[in-house]
Amino acid sequence: MGNLMAWIDERFPATKMWNDHLAQYYTPKNFNFWYFFGSLALMVLVIQIISGIFLTMHYKPDGAMAFASVEYIMRDVPYGWLIRYIHSTGATAFFVVVYLHMFRGLMYGSYKKPRELIWLFGMFIYLALMAEAFMGYLLPWGQMSYWGAQVIISLFSAIPVIGDDLTLWIRGDFVIGDATLNRFFALHVIALPFVLVFLVIAHILALHEVGSNNPDGVEIKKNKGADGIPLDGIPFHPYYSVKDIVGVVVFLFFFSIVMFYFPDGGGYLLEHANFIAADPLKTPEHIAPVWYFTPFYAILRAVPDKLMGVGTMGAAIVVLFFLPWIDRCKVKSIRYRSVIFKVNLTVFCVSFVVLGWLAMQPATEILTLFSRIFTFFYFAFFAVLYVTSKNEKTKPVPDRVTS
Repeated sequence: MGNLMAWIDERFPATKMWNDHLAQYYTPKNFNFWYFFGSLALMVLVIQIISGIFLTMHYKPDGAMAFASVEYIMRDVPYGWLIRYIHSTGATAFFVVVYLHMFRGLMYGSYKKPRELIWLFGMFIYLALMAEAFMGYLLPWGQMSYWGAQVIISLFSAIPVIGDDLTLWIRGDFVIGDATLNRFFALHVIALPFVLVFLVIAHILALHEVGSNNPDGVEIKKNKGADGIPLDGIPFHPYYSVKDIVGVVVFLFFFSIVMFYFPDGGGYLLEHANFIAADPLKTPEHIAPVWYFTPFYAILRAVPDKLMGVGTMGAAIVVLFFLPWIDRCKVKSIRYRSVIFKVNLTVFCVSFVVLGWLAMQPATEILTLFSRIFTFFYFAFFAVLYVTSKNEKTKPVPDRVTS
């Protein structure tokens, strides 16, 4: 084996990559529960790619056959129902893990210098993931898939000058039909997975270049021993690679419960209307996107003007890219930041969750008012953060990480 590895290393940096990114990649000693979600997101991506490959073996991207092919997968393909539920549950799990991963970044300031590029790569991953989920959402060709895509694609028509042409280009036809299904299938199965994998690799490389953040927000590379090893660091492998296995086991336990016992999530994960074939002549009573898009859909509905609504919804996503420059505080971790920041972050997270719930409800007058209120709180987070962070009264940050 030694001779074989030496032969490989002469031609490919296998051992160097192992050492640089695992065995000799030093991470802080004080990682906690919140640091499971990065590795879990990578695992779910692998699950989605593998299960997606098996689904494409039986799925037919044809407007007349798509829905029937999904039923064929569920009823006739050996363990087809299992593969489909792995993929649908994995989509939900992906967003749960990514949202918790982003929340950890907000808590501990993982977007701040020198990790701005890591945050930007992460946000591009989030955008690509939203596009991937939206494209895949149309593929079952059920009622909610069809009409949900109809609503979302029509939003592009609100863009001045190019809106109508852009909407026609996205659909590939004057109405959502076979052409739309085929191009969404191609993007979902080939183009976007390549983009996601590239961005994930870039995200990890950028992380390993500057080092991982930690709950104290202390840069461990500033305190090194005579051997050049960080005093507060330990190798990722075997310490955290083994620890992550615990997180994987717990995650798979809950993943399996949902997949085997609640695959539709009571209509929130797989909408009941989506078990009915798409009918262009019959609109569902209440059209709403899947839960992971609902906070932004609520922001869209909160604004009466279509163009302003689309702009506000887009701004709600774009503003997250600028977070490293909006937050001007020198302290990273929430442990040492002011009460104002903690309250502001709490209100932001509550607003995001409430907006998600509001989008699932019928657009009554009182609920629309609440959508506007919580949309204001959502954007107020960034305004308050920019104003208060520069002169924020913080606690002293330790020189070394705490246990």
